[in-house]
Amino acid sequence: MLRHLDIRDMLIIDRLELEFQPGLNVLTGETGAGKSILLDSLGFVLGWRGRADLVRQGAAQGEVTAVFDLPAGHAALAVLAEAGIEPDDELILRRVNSADGRKTAWINDRRVSGEVLRALSETLVELHGQHDDRGLLNPRGHMDLLDAYAGTAALREETRRTGRALAEVNRAIKAAEEKIAQVRAEEEFLRHAVSELDKLAPEPGEEAELDTKRRLMQAAEKIRQDIGRAHTALGYDGAEGLMTDAIRWLDGAAGTAEGRLDGPLAALERAMVELTEAQRGVEDCLDALSFNPADLEQAEERLFAIRGLARKHNVMPDDLAGYADTLRQRLDLLDGSAKNLTELEAARAKGQAAYEAAGRALTAARQEAAARLDAAMAAELAPLKMERAVFTTQVTPGTPSLDGFDEVAFTVATNPGAPSGPLNKIASGGELSRFLLALKVCLTAQTSGVTMIFDEIDRGVGGATADAVGRRLAGLAQSGQVLVVTHSPQVAALGGHHWRVEKRQSETETLSTVVPLDPAARVDEIARMISGDRITDEARAAARSLLTTA
Repeated sequence: MLRHLDIRDMLIIDRLELEFQPGLNVLTGETGAGKSILLDSLGFVLGWRGRADLVRQGAAQGEVTAVFDLPAGHAALAVLAEAGIEPDDELILRRVNSADGRKTAWINDRRVSGEVLRALSETLVELHGQHDDRGLLNPRGHMDLLDAYAGTAALREETRRTGRALAEVNRAIKAAEEKIAQVRAEEEFLRHAVSELDKLAPEPGEEAELDTKRRLMQAAEKIRQDIGRAHTALGYDGAEGLMTDAIRWLDGAAGTAEGRLDGPLAALERAMVELTEAQRGVEDCLDALSFNPADLEQAEERLFAIRGLARKHNVMPDDLAGYADTLRQRLDLLDGSAKNLTELEAARAKGQAAYEAAGRALTAARQEAAARLDAAMAAELAPLKMERAVFTTQVTPGTPSLDGFDEVAFTVATNPGAPSGPLNKIASGGELSRFLLALKVCLTAQTSGVTMIFDEIDRGVGGATADAVGRRLAGLAQSGQVLVVTHSPQVAALGGHHWRVEKRQSETETLSTVVPLDPAARVDEIARMISGDRITDEARAAARSLLTTA
């Protein structure tokens, strides 16, 4: 509920403080007195987009403060929490507009953007009038209004849940199909490459081993010739035979040499041991260098094959085995993806069925609620002298979305048989006002904790019709707060609280103010609304009669 409104230096208001009350709050006054300025100022503090030149001439800045009471569970609390603002029972909005056009806003002394204000205002205030594009006249909101009337929150959430799940499966199917298409495009290459690599079966380190073996075999013939000659020189026909003869000759002479040959003989025996070790090493080397020429050819062929595949796949030779595993995994992915795609297609069919079932149930609930709303509107329009008008809630097939399969639009025909169309296209000014009021009366059960503002919604009507309008406004106000700007004495008489907007002029400036009316002043104001500038006793009597019967 809007409890307090403080306006400073806005248009022709220098300083104004208003304390609003629950129930029906009525603002009256002569045309041009500044009633619309109050709404402009309230819209400014709520972040609504409106006129830019709001600062009073000569002032450095204009400022509006609005104070709202928030009961437990109010929708504004969720907006505050999302904005990171600590909620409280009292909500204080303040917005400043400097003379150069800069705007700054605060919520409970926390600076915020205009977007946050606008999001918050959706939960605080509804403005209804002949030029209202934020509420009932906006077709984009008709589905939400019908769903609120129908109580389809659970059905709509189920439709959204199944719709999101279906969309997720569709995204997964698209990704799987793209992955399969990518792998399938190179399937022939993958299968050939894996077969080629599996056939060769290269091992890490094999390329270096083959290269060493090849080099050794290429140089083995020349090396073997030199080693063979060395083996002959070390053998019995060479060093071994000569050393054997020398030992035999010295051993024969040692007996008469008085020990002088013992040292040389010991040295020769040690040399024979070393010579034998050398011979064994040379023989081993000769055995190692013995190869079949076909072995060299085979080693070269395998070495060149390994290197050729490494170049072909742009990997190191030692990485060929791992690369083969990678290609094999991609082929496995193709087979696995095909199986996964089959499972996803089954999930999509199941998800599509669930989404369609939820959407059909939502459509049925909307159609049933539309019929109830149309009947309720017919009952409301009759007392408003529009018994021949036809209000229709159209629920037609639309593009499937998370909100279901429907498009919802409120249409009217002012007479039976006349073509129907959007509210603001078919109805005249007075008719439109009554249509909007009747619709709001029918939908008011779905409004909770919102201050409703009606801007001259009674324009173009009078007499019994104006009285019917006023009584419906009063009915709306019984469970909440309604502010109405009116020129109708019948509506004004039904208000629980009454303010008069006045304009004061001096030689230098024009200022607007708002005066709360006591019972006597209220009689005079309603009398003025009946008779004009000259208030007669008859007008006062009529005013008292209206107040008495209100």
